[in-house]
Amino acid sequence: MQTLRASKCGLSTAQLPSYILDVIDALNKAGYEAYIVGGGVRDLMLGLNPKDFDAVTNATPAQVKEVFGRRCRIIGRRFELAHVYSGRELVEVATFRAPPKKAVTSAQGMILRDNNWGTIEQDFARRDFSINAMYYQPRKGIVLDFCNAVDDIKHKTLRLLGDPILRFEEDPVRMLRTLRFAAKLNFNIDEAILDIFTPEMTQLLRDVSPHRLYDESQKLFTMGHLNRVLPMLIDFGIWRQLFAEIKPEITPFIERAATNTDQRISIGKTINPAFFYAVLLWKPFLERCDFYLSKGIIPAEARAQAGLDVLKRQATRTIIPRFAETFIREVWEMQTRLLNPKPQQIEALSGHARFRAGFDFLLLREKSGDETAQGMGSWWDAYQQMGGDEKERAIAQYNRQRAKSRRKATQEEHLEQRLAVQETTEIEPLVNEPEPRNRRTRKPKPAAEKPVSHAAASASGEIGPDHPIMKRKRVQRDLSQVVFGPTQ
Repeated sequence: MQTLRASKCGLSTAQLPSYILDVIDALNKAGYEAYIVGGGVRDLMLGLNPKDFDAVTNATPAQVKEVFGRRCRIIGRRFELAHVYSGRELVEVATFRAPPKKAVTSAQGMILRDNNWGTIEQDFARRDFSINAMYYQPRKGIVLDFCNAVDDIKHKTLRLLGDPILRFEEDPVRMLRTLRFAAKLNFNIDEAILDIFTPEMTQLLRDVSPHRLYDESQKLFTMGHLNRVLPMLIDFGIWRQLFAEIKPEITPFIERAATNTDQRISIGKTINPAFFYAVLLWKPFLERCDFYLSKGIIPAEARAQAGLDVLKRQATRTIIPRFAETFIREVWEMQTRLLNPKPQQIEALSGHARFRAGFDFLLLREKSGDETAQGMGSWWDAYQQMGGDEKERAIAQYNRQRAKSRRKATQEEHLEQRLAVQETTEIEPLVNEPEPRNRRTRKPKPAAEKPVSHAAASASGEIGPDHPIMKRKRVQRDLSQVVFGPTQ
């Protein structure tokens, strides 16, 4: 172990937010050791802006709860942690861990229980990557480095502590963390990791909870380097373990969506991680829609059932929360409404809660070369930039174009029907009567009935009202002589 001066590592308390100093000071005041550890220290040394800071202490979670009272909440069963709230910020406070006295692992070696408290030296040995194993005490101005992690940062090398096979078996999620750190920091992966990082090793991810895999996938989507990590997921065999029905290929639509996501993060815009799931699952959704449409199901029901099927299938790998599933299905449904909106509903549609997400999705489809977008992405983009009068003119023009397209489609349908009739009919009509201009077909007027004379009726063989047989007198019968009922 080497003790380094924080100033030589480029660290100072001026870089730290007040909430993490508040947590460290409160633990120190209560008589406990407390350090900042993990990605926060690493990112500060690399000149990056950390998203959050984690703390580690020799106080147990119950003792941390005593220090912070209602501001603290203990979570976790496999790894018990304390979440401390400082204002609106959350700090994760972990306790120094020791090797388990009795290993509680799965058949594949994954640790199921790890709540044995120890010293800082024992805690260091339990860390996964060397670059995440530096302990920074801001009030003392020192950094404890147990494994020459400073050299790994200088050489941009991602190295696991201990045997890589054992570390992956203890927690298979470390495979995802390896690719995430390599893509985010642009580090080289150590050869010892590459030698054992095989598709067979990735099968261990099947033992990880789908809820936890969803959380890790969100970290991949929101780290700002999605375009860099996607090919790595395919190359290392992780893709098939995370996504159920998605082929391991990066389509133009997925690539453009990844680029757009990274750009939004780089300029500080917020993103919804479920949006990228909607992009990834779009193709399986369309294939499932075609399946139901081929069975004669109406389009609205086909889309609804297809969405349920695709999300249910994906839940076997990563369980998407209910609110995120609702968001994804609404974005898909907005595609149909944005492609062929009714003119009187355009203004209301532009104020829909899911309009922005649906519009972004449609515009990305159009820019990636999807011809089924029909140019409506650009139309909606221009519509949003217009004023009130311009919007009315745009809607009127859209209405005329829509009616024209419908007439053209109707004419083409009639023409196809005529051609089909001509192909099946052997005798062509001698006279082609023109169709009426109006939509209602004119019914031919019935010819006025002319009285038929007796001579004409006789000549034609028909019986008219003047025929003698029609003028014959009826013979009255004597009913008293008629016997009713059965006879003997």
